[in-house]
Amino acid sequence: MRKLILIFSHSLTDKQIEDSKVNLYINEFIYLPKELQGKWSLIPPDMEDISNITDEIKDWIDSVADKDDYILVQGDFGATYDVVKHLKNKGHRVIYSTTSRRAKEIVRDDGKIEITHIFDHVMYREY
Repeated sequence: MRKLILIFSHSLTDKQIEDSKVNLYINEFIYLPKELQGKWSLIPPDMEDISNITDEIKDWIDSVADKDDYILVQGDFGATYDVVKHLKNKGHRVIYSTTSRRAKEIVRDDGKIEITHIFDHVMYREY
């Protein structure tokens, strides 16, 4: 049984779930516990040292991950770097989701421009 452990601020899309099952042979999806999810999703941009947050995340991953599992890590650049480095050093398979991006621009009646970005999963890539 192979798990995909999600260190990720969002829920997976149907396309990501299907890709995980077909190409990575994932049988189970493991999301961060609610408390850790809140910390990962809202890492303060003005906090100089975030090691207390990333250490908690790394400890949790170490308690649930097996060598055959994949770990998807995406988020704050510094936190992602720290967690990925830790996991790679332990021999884990660490991935991220690649996306195609399209922008839609709407000129509103008041003259302001509203831009919407549409992201679509393409594939998983290993760090």
